[in-house]
Amino acid sequence: MHRLLLLGCLWLLAAPPASSIFQRPTGTPAPLHLQYLLEPLHPTVHTRRGATATLPCVLRALPRNYRVKWSKVEPANYQENIIIITNGLYHKNYGPLSPRVRLRHSHRYDASLTITDVALEDEGRYRCQLVNGLEDESVSLTLHLEGVVFPYQPSNGRYKFNYHEAKRACEQQDSRLATYQQLYKAWTEGLDWCNAGWILDGTVHYPIINSREPCGGRLLLPGVRTYGTRDKQKDRFDAFCFTSALQGQVYFIRGHLNFKEAGQACRNHGAAIAKVGQLYSAWKFSQLDRCDGGWLADGSVRYPITTPRERCGGLPDPGVRSFGFPSKEMRTYGTYCFAG
Repeated sequence: MHRLLLLGCLWLLAAPPASSIFQRPTGTPAPLHLQYLLEPLHPTVHTRRGATATLPCVLRALPRNYRVKWSKVEPANYQENIIIITNGLYHKNYGPLSPRVRLRHSHRYDASLTITDVALEDEGRYRCQLVNGLEDESVSLTLHLEGVVFPYQPSNGRYKFNYHEAKRACEQQDSRLATYQQLYKAWTEGLDWCNAGWILDGTVHYPIINSREPCGGRLLLPGVRTYGTRDKQKDRFDAFCFTSALQGQVYFIRGHLNFKEAGQACRNHGAAIAKVGQLYSAWKFSQLDRCDGGWLADGSVRYPITTPRERCGGLPDPGVRSFGFPSKEMRTYGTYCFAG
């Protein structure tokens, strides 16, 4: 009997296909006010990778035969992916977020969504929708990850990635393609880069603080310059990657090592040679500051500077400096390792 009741309740939670275009039907006016849902006090929730975050959604009253549906808008394809549906008694999870989400349900009016072990791809816009017969209303919230944006290009030079290669390159370096909001925020914090790069929605941009001739000319105002939407297969640019806090530690091993010896030195310590995104994360969140160039997993040599000084490159701003991609046979550098 209990099993039949449970199956019947879950049937009530049956959802449409997991992906549908996120838009209100043409001619349907947006609700003028919320009757059942409370407007969130803070529409943006700030968190870091690896943390637990809760997106608030609270009802002021419980209508009869209602459902609450949580979904996420993906900026890469502008689709709405369903995460969880509940009728207050039972719930059903959907999609790749399914193992890491639950309803907080701290009281009978609480339909807030809790995400555990927050991942880079969790950042974005979420919608809590109350479905009540033919009427519905919703509130939107944004999950914002604290992090750092960095430009990335391969060893064979600039403008080598199509969109899909750029996306894969960022993922291989413990990061993901940045959103426009992340790139814009990085520009306001001082990111100045003359090479154009892909971002998550398939558009191409470059951030300029100091206007100069090779970067659009001296007369153009500072800003995030745009090439707009480009052909994801044919057009080639660099990438702007985004990473957040680490669940682990990056540290330096001194020595005169070639690339192969650098990897072995990390393994001898029970660690792995660090990825570019991991070094940027350690610089941003752990204030890693070393004047020593070290090998990274992609074959590049870099070093993180938190406190700029003359003998460490002489540049006035903090950052992760690069020696590019020297010959992997060179025994000139140490290595940066990551222990998770």
